[in-house]
Amino acid sequence: MYQIPVLSPSGRRELAADLPAEINPHLLWEVVRWQLAKRRRGTASTKTRGEVAYSGRKIWPQKHTGRARHGDIGAPIFVGGGVVFGPKPRDYSYTLPKKVRKKGLAMAVADRAREGKLLLVEAFSGVNGKTKEFLAWAKEAGLDGSESVLLVTGNELVRRAARNLPWVVTLAPEGLNVYDIVRTERLVMDLDAWEVFQNRIGGEA
Repeated sequence: MYQIPVLSPSGRRELAADLPAEINPHLLWEVVRWQLAKRRRGTASTKTRGEVAYSGRKIWPQKHTGRARHGDIGAPIFVGGGVVFGPKPRDYSYTLPKKVRKKGLAMAVADRAREGKLLLVEAFSGVNGKTKEFLAWAKEAGLDGSESVLLVTGNELVRRAARNLPWVVTLAPEGLNVYDIVRTERLVMDLDAWEVFQNRIGGEA
């Protein structure tokens, strides 16, 4: 059981959260690898010797020239010729069990909680879509830009206010994922986003 700080207009309090006690780095790696594989475009494409724009004529006779025997100039041995076993467009995505994905997400959040880098927010007071408003709020919350922050909230005005800052990555609650958690140093979520997260992993808010 973790005690997670909750920032509210009246001050700070703590919320008990049932998250995994043990963090499995390999499982996190599996989920991140799956995510990045899904993102790959897979558009790399090379031409074989049958596809390059060259004549198929034999460049010189087989015998009596004193030179090495060759076929057409589109053969892979020549510069500008076809490519052997080169990449072709393909889908790099694969399936990962839903239980593994859920467990990975829970572990990633638990890791931030264990490090004391998870902050829940009751309300972003005074933030109405302007970056300077978010900076003022962040300063009060102890976020000074020295660490990268993943901000998860359903409030479009808050996301708009923070998205221009180079040290903040913003996500809607439904978009919370392991890769963005592990590539940033702090995790900040509002209580609505926390509830969405709890529902996703099958826990209780």
